[in-house]
Amino acid sequence: MATRKHTCQMEFCTDAARVFRMLITPSDIRGWWDAARAIVIPETNGIWMAAWGEDEDRPDYVTAFRIRVFDPPRRLVLSDPHYLAKSGPLPFQADFVTEFTVEPTQHGCILRVVQDGFPTDSIADKFYASCETGWQNTFEGIRRFLGE
Repeated sequence: MATRKHTCQMEFCTDAARVFRMLITPSDIRGWWDAARAIVIPETNGIWMAAWGEDEDRPDYVTAFRIRVFDPPRRLVLSDPHYLAKSGPLPFQADFVTEFTVEPTQHGCILRVVQDGFPTDSIADKFYASCETGWQNTFEGIRRFLGE
């Protein structure tokens, strides 16, 4: 099946090790992604989960991934996604893979995310567009979280 992907990146004045830790530390994830809860087992084949909504027993949205690659402080690959939303399931099948890379620079680092696996069929267009906006907002949230 043909797929499409998003790539979003931003340079930060924070060192690469700190930015990578921010991706796997539950309290940090809650801070930069406005999640209500987060759980991470930071290892290859570990789990990366976040939930939104005030009601812990009936969250608005939950996303969970298996950690396919855990290579601190350079690379984190999340696969085998599971989504739960009050609004219902996605209207299409997809096998998303989300890869974060952190590249040191002279003044900090570049954080890049590539989210692949969006179907090219028009039924996925709305979700694809909302994810693009979501990543831009997420990176701005990271910038605020890091105090930059």
